[in-house]
Amino acid sequence: MMMKNILIVSAHPEPTSLTRQLVDVSVETLGAAGHKVVQSDLYGMKWKAVFDADDFPVRTNPDRLSFIMESGHAYATGNQTPDVVAEQAKLLAADAVILQFPLWWYGVPAILKGWIERVYAFGFAYGYQNGTNEFRFGDGILKGKRALVNVQAGGPAADYGPRGINAPIEQLLFPLTHGALFYPGMDVLPTHAVYSAGHVSTAEEVEAIKAGWRARLAGLFTDAPIPFRVQNGGDFPDRHTMADDVAPGQTGIVAHVADRVVETVDA
Repeated sequence: MMMKNILIVSAHPEPTSLTRQLVDVSVETLGAAGHKVVQSDLYGMKWKAVFDADDFPVRTNPDRLSFIMESGHAYATGNQTPDVVAEQAKLLAADAVILQFPLWWYGVPAILKGWIERVYAFGFAYGYQNGTNEFRFGDGILKGKRALVNVQAGGPAADYGPRGINAPIEQLLFPLTHGALFYPGMDVLPTHAVYSAGHVSTAEEVEAIKAGWRARLAGLFTDAPIPFRVQNGGDFPDRHTMADDVAPGQTGIVAHVADRVVETVDA
């Protein structure tokens, strides 16, 4: 396999955590395979998580803060903050993006959400090319890249089953996989979830989890992505609403997946 550029974005404050141990596995495994690995350790970087007026050092309208207007202006005129510019460059250079984090209150840690909010500028990740919604969900600036999510969940796998009390992990993370990764064009692989992460207590359990993650990394460029329905291909003729003959009788999240995806559980 040819050498690829891989960006790992991780979010956990504790260096000995299972998440951070799996980040180390990612770096070692992918590096040993000949790939170039770049990291964004958000806690280690002390990433600014809050998206606010400080992100726009040169305002187009100093009287009222419009995030879309100021974000687009900063991106177009080269007036973004240096940390945001650096992360955008990492994304553009990457062939694959791996996100590794714990599941906190059914979503990503705030610092990771803040990374998305600040880095995904107008004109970059949305409003791409012409300032409209034409290039999204299958098209966009990150089209052709792969994305893989590795999440550590505290509860047992049963809680995330089809009728589990927490709901399936792919549905909980739909705003991330479909809304933040697929939106700007990435091919998103099924989520790699580690369940009962808060109850791992033996070295043997940790090694089994690491082995499962190594096996998953082997398919980073060969595994089939989640078949999310693309915007520009017939399923959404007006770019807003699914055509009547697409997924008849289905609504909500499940209607956005063309074929049933078997959830990946390797814990």
